[in-house]
Amino acid sequence: MAESRPLTIGIDASRVSERQTGTERYSRHIIEALTAAGPHHRYRLYRNATEPIPLRVPAGTEQRLIPFPRLWTHLRLSAELARHRVDALFVPAHVIPPVHPRASVVTIHDLGYLYEADAHTPSARRYLDWSTRWSARVAARVIAISRATRDDLIRHYHVPAEKIGVIPHGIDETFTPRPPDEVDRWLANLGLRRPYLLYVGTLQPRKNLARLIAAFDRLAAEHPDLRLVLAGKRGWLAEEIDAALARSPNRSRIDLPGHVPDAALPALYTGCEALALPSLYEGFGLPVLEAMACGAPVVISNRGALPEVGGDAAIVVDPLDTDAIAAGLARALDPAERERRVAAGRAHAARFRWDDAGRATLAVIEEAVAVTGGSHGRR
Repeated sequence: MAESRPLTIGIDASRVSERQTGTERYSRHIIEALTAAGPHHRYRLYRNATEPIPLRVPAGTEQRLIPFPRLWTHLRLSAELARHRVDALFVPAHVIPPVHPRASVVTIHDLGYLYEADAHTPSARRYLDWSTRWSARVAARVIAISRATRDDLIRHYHVPAEKIGVIPHGIDETFTPRPPDEVDRWLANLGLRRPYLLYVGTLQPRKNLARLIAAFDRLAAEHPDLRLVLAGKRGWLAEEIDAALARSPNRSRIDLPGHVPDAALPALYTGCEALALPSLYEGFGLPVLEAMACGAPVVISNRGALPEVGGDAAIVVDPLDTDAIAAGLARALDPAERERRVAAGRAHAARFRWDDAGRATLAVIEEAVAVTGGSHGRR
């Protein structure tokens, strides 16, 4: 039964930043959405920072700035929670600290490190395995962002199914088709030009960018003006991507603008011929829905949560087959196919809303308090 009395809810907001990748974007949106869904509660946001960050949260929401150089979660956040207790703790994109209230809720995004071990350093794999096991074990409730992640938690870590709630991401209202002059302005600012295929995300091995580059090479002769834009910051173990770029006979037609501002993404999606996300594994894949909402056809892999997120609107390919990726991109470039996929994609993306995700997340937190009794000695 959901908790109705006003609660003091602590939230690990350490992943909220101005420079956002997928988990950072999720953290910001879910914090804003769940606090809006329950304005009668009190919220305390913990950040490893010296300055507050602008957030759309109810009046009275506190940003507790507790900077600490190392082991912030394990030492500093634990100490804060021991001294100033809360009824519940929500961790949207990190690890539950050793000291925590009984009513702790964690979002687990994916277990991709179990599927694509070579895409992570050995130390990163060990840490991800340990931290995910720990958080899933000590949390009163676990939020999975997809059914694929829920099934992985049950299969690999034996998390009880009744402990897990599936709450997908939402789409920010800014992701709509943008007018031509705005698209042209952003493309000029970023040094890009049309026509182009688009990838958005960190440049790392599990994104399968080496095969995407090779698939682009297969299309290049038939589409002599087509370009490939790989938008995102460089991640770990990116040497394989560097080698694929060096091998490509069409290297001059591949653009790497680096991390692009969030404000530019709707224009980039609107202006592209298609979004390509042939990842080897994704726990969700937010760019799929963002691109669909902006009117772009989408080509995705058949792995992880991507088929679940893209639904029937996406073109689904085998990510290990370069020819299949190229064929999927060619389908997205076909005018008749494109028109059908664009209409289906916009209808599909409209089903994913952050306010729905916020209400569902708050309900899970309230349920965690109800089943555990929360903490004592609130301050």
